[in-house]
Amino acid sequence: MSVVVLGVGNLIMGDEGVGVRCVQALEAEGGLPEHVRLVDGGTATHAILDEVEDLEHLVIVDAVAGTRPPGTIVEYIGDQVPSAFSNRMSPHQYGINDMLAYLALLGRSPKQVTLLGVQPEKVELGMELSPTVAGILPALCQQVRATVAR
Repeated sequence: MSVVVLGVGNLIMGDEGVGVRCVQALEAEGGLPEHVRLVDGGTATHAILDEVEDLEHLVIVDAVAGTRPPGTIVEYIGDQVPSAFSNRMSPHQYGINDMLAYLALLGRSPKQVTLLGVQPEKVELGMELSPTVAGILPALCQQVRATVAR
């Protein structure tokens, strides 16, 4: 079984970097099963195709804009994932949809795709997560652990 947790986002745009911050935290904590690989996708999703093809499960962690209160964690599964990026916050989110479409065209799609998204509070120039999003980071990491354990 092959599982990749892909953290994406822009670290210099505040809460937009929550996916990468989550992968960094999980890497520092350790303790994930051997079949789970952590990948920092940053904003270059086109450069990581070989990391995400032919997987059993791809778990994407990212900031996802919506109307929920800041810090809300949402989960999208399968066909729900592309529609979760209808309110794009950055160009890398086009890249995620393109990456998934390209893998499908090649016949190398992950068998299952899950998006764990976080409603950002601030997406502006700055290296720090907002206090709200930083506060839910442990819960987000726990949800990633629970998702890969299923």
